[in-house]
Amino acid sequence: MDDTELIREFLVESHENLSRLDREVVELEKTGIENAAERRNLLASIFRTIHTIKGTSGFFGFTAIEGITHHAEAILCAARDGKSALTPPIITLILEAVDAVNIELASIEESSVESGRDWSELISRLESAANAANAAEAAGETSQPAPKPAATAPHQPAPVNQRDITLDSFTAPGCPEPAAEATREGALADSTVRVDVHLLNKLMNLVGELVLARNQILRFNAHQTDSVLNATSQRLDLITTELQEGVMKTRMQPIGIVWNKFPRIVRDIARASGKRIDIEMDGGLTELDKTIVEAIRDPLTHLVRNACDHGIERPEVRVERGKPPCGKISFRAFHEGGNVNIEITDDGDGIDVEQVRAAAVRSGRIHPDAAQNLSPREILNLVFAAGVSTAKKVTNISGRGVGMDVVKTNVEKIGGTVDLSSTRGEGCAIRIRIPLTLAIIPGLVVSS
Repeated sequence: MDDTELIREFLVESHENLSRLDREVVELEKTGIENAAERRNLLASIFRTIHTIKGTSGFFGFTAIEGITHHAEAILCAARDGKSALTPPIITLILEAVDAVNIELASIEESSVESGRDWSELISRLESAANAANAAEAAGETSQPAPKPAATAPHQPAPVNQRDITLDSFTAPGCPEPAAEATREGALADSTVRVDVHLLNKLMNLVGELVLARNQILRFNAHQTDSVLNATSQRLDLITTELQEGVMKTRMQPIGIVWNKFPRIVRDIARASGKRIDIEMDGGLTELDKTIVEAIRDPLTHLVRNACDHGIERPEVRVERGKPPCGKISFRAFHEGGNVNIEITDDGDGIDVEQVRAAAVRSGRIHPDAAQNLSPREILNLVFAAGVSTAKKVTNISGRGVGMDVVKTNVEKIGGTVDLSSTRGEGCAIRIRIPLTLAIIPGLVVSS
């Protein structure tokens, strides 16, 4: 395997790891100290991810990523061992480091080299946090009597496979990797194989041609009386059907791949806007074709940002209205009748029909006289029109009237539908219905 292929594997693995890392860091921030076992598991997983990226980036000579992850690893090491606490500012700093690594990965993917950006300010803050954690650890150690050293025999390290060293054996001092965890990770890696999506598409096209040839043979065989030919064609029909289903399954991915980044988005928007928002996700293992997963990534991102910015109220407003101070956004996905249903609901302020009516008139999407004759349901659907926004000012989150337009356009492009319902003061619900796959489309031919 040449260097280009190795770097490509590194990029794929790192993107997968960072996607999971975002979700786990946000989960860790929400997990209370009473759930000690859960916190321990999350910290161990986060540490392993940072540790792996640091090791592989050092192996390839990507010094910027290695420097960033080295100091982040030191902070996590102290937290994992109970030497220091992960406060919200420290977690925000860790997420900044993740963002920086993502920027460098994007540069490597585009030009095979790091971006050359100056990360010294971020690294300085990471180093200060790591030093503070080590200082706290040292202070704790000085209060304990030092144990007397015992006589030990010289340690002879066992021979290690070179690939193991280069990829995942650079453990920070004082932070040995748990043997059981390493074994479990290795077993998981051995059970899966990465396959280029272009190869899957080629296989899908070949299976499609095979299905057409199978159909021709079956039609020809319908007029034959040869028992051997009948048995052979039936066998071919069975094998082709199973092969088609198998290849389609290789293209299927859980919708959780898209959802993994939403807890981070919700956290960041909530902190920036002074809100408290929880996110619940049910049905993350619901599988769709890879092309569908990619197509709904942007629409779902727009919806979750809209729910945070427009839907959920600030804590003091919610309390005045008799609601809990923390808002809730729920995602649910499930299969039904060969389609996938995705429901996004929030318990926020809901949509003000009169505001939408005024925004549509103001944007020129509809004449004022016609707007007065629309039903509430018809007015709600106007939020999907380009240029219609009820935001009072344009921010980096919303206000330009393009988000919901993108949602409707992208969903309908893959043969799906979007349905919106809202109750003022109680919240909003959006239901998306999309096909399971675009690789196979059932058809009926009628002739006369």
